[in-house]
Amino acid sequence: MELRVEPDATAVAAAVAERLLQACRRGRRPLGLATGRTMEPVYAALAERWEALPALERAVLSQCWSSFNLDEYVGLATSDPRSFLSFMHQHLTAPLALDPARVKLPEGAAADPAAEAARYAADLAAAGGIGLQLLGLGLNGHVGFNEPPCATDARCRCLPLSPATRQQNAAAFGGDPALVPELAITLGLAEILAAEEILLVVTGPAKADILRRVLEEPPTAALPASWLQQHRAVTVIADREAAPWVQG
Repeated sequence: MELRVEPDATAVAAAVAERLLQACRRGRRPLGLATGRTMEPVYAALAERWEALPALERAVLSQCWSSFNLDEYVGLATSDPRSFLSFMHQHLTAPLALDPARVKLPEGAAADPAAEAARYAADLAAAGGIGLQLLGLGLNGHVGFNEPPCATDARCRCLPLSPATRQQNAAAFGGDPALVPELAITLGLAEILAAEEILLVVTGPAKADILRRVLEEPPTAALPASWLQQHRAVTVIADREAAPWVQG
């Protein structure tokens, strides 16, 4: 795993946005996208670069756009502002003027979440799998919603969210973790680790301890993100607060 440390979250967002734009230009396989507060400045930086592109290039990239998000809450309507679909529309789809059909997420309101997870996995496989997978890092070491313990053969599925994750995501629900949905659909580590390349984005002092563990401890199901050590092409882009032990 390559670790790249930037001075602050703004510099991290700029570096990640540039990598996403490069992946769009290659266009071989779909992007794997993520949500959360860490990603908000990333998508803002991407939107700035997108707007600065020549109109013809922007049109070509829009027509070729293909992305699959990691996850979605179960039980929220597609119009619910707390859904990840709404997050992506606000921060990516609308700013980049993308066709919403090209920005794919699991349908959290599906009547049968397990069947929806299977459908979503099949759609991703039919599209060729992920090219560049963008990941955040949960405080308990989860990536996507792959809660510990999680093995590398875990595939796209519906699963319960841990109390720690519901607490971490409570801000979008008025600060009340009890209002965070109990279930989510997530791509599994199997789909994540099948990506051509992975970009793990970590910012802020609260993530320093878990990031150090992910980088230094042996891979284990108890720390799902540690399995990224076994991937052939992982870059970690962190700010100084998230990696204070790195010199220089």
